[in-house]
Amino acid sequence: MRPLLLLLLSLFLAPAWAGPVYTLSVVPQFTPVDIGLRWSPLLAYLEKETGISLQLRVMDRIPKFESDFLDGVPDFIYLNPWHEVMAKKAQGYLPLVRGGESLNGILVVDREGPIRRLADLDGKVLAFPSPNAFGASLYMRALLSEKENIHYTPVYVGTHQNVYRHVLLGEAAAGGGIAATLEKEPAGVRARLNVIFTAPGVAPHPLAAHPRVPADVRARVMAALLKLERDPAGRKMLAAVELDHLQVADYARDYAPLEKLKLSGYMQIEAAGGKK
Repeated sequence: MRPLLLLLLSLFLAPAWAGPVYTLSVVPQFTPVDIGLRWSPLLAYLEKETGISLQLRVMDRIPKFESDFLDGVPDFIYLNPWHEVMAKKAQGYLPLVRGGESLNGILVVDREGPIRRLADLDGKVLAFPSPNAFGASLYMRALLSEKENIHYTPVYVGTHQNVYRHVLLGEAAAGGGIAATLEKEPAGVRARLNVIFTAPGVAPHPLAAHPRVPADVRARVMAALLKLERDPAGRKMLAAVELDHLQVADYARDYAPLEKLKLSGYMQIEAAGGKK
């Protein structure tokens, strides 16, 4: 299946360009429409500021997103910390910038439900966005199994939004997410969910570039994004795409330490066309 290109947002897409068109793929933490609404204004700004043509590339499921970057298809990519490790090893993707706040996975339950502590989850069904969503699933599942000795049945429901709704509908006893996506839920949803566990923080999602992208193009994109961080309106635009408190990223400092976590045993590489 081709990526969803969000034609309804065509007003944000650039006109015909004489030069190359670079693609930007975004990890599908949200629905494709939400991703388009969040990222298209930023792409429009980058095109105006840098003169570089950028096209949003949106997958509706994380396995397809993973297959895409492991094959080196997108030029730029916004991805989770463990995905960055995967992308660096597979294609040499270089992290350019990242947010300044640590990424913390959270486990939520229905505030009105019977679950009060982690031990109550033993033997229960837990919802996660996908096997390899780092903070919300991969790292969380490893911690629950290895550190907390919780036995559970995982179900993978596609997005963080779906996780929270599975919990509220009683289809899962708890669900994995991250603080940033929970904060963007409607007030009524947030009020009904209770965080019962927060994972240790790690460096957050970076925006990375394939090494085939010319160095001057990478530098122009970085400079334009860092310029936004110095402007109040620009910071709002960055916050919309989870790049709050933007700073330059460094693989050795920020993401290489994750290789020591030995999370490969909890990864699932699923075919792009396979079932969730």
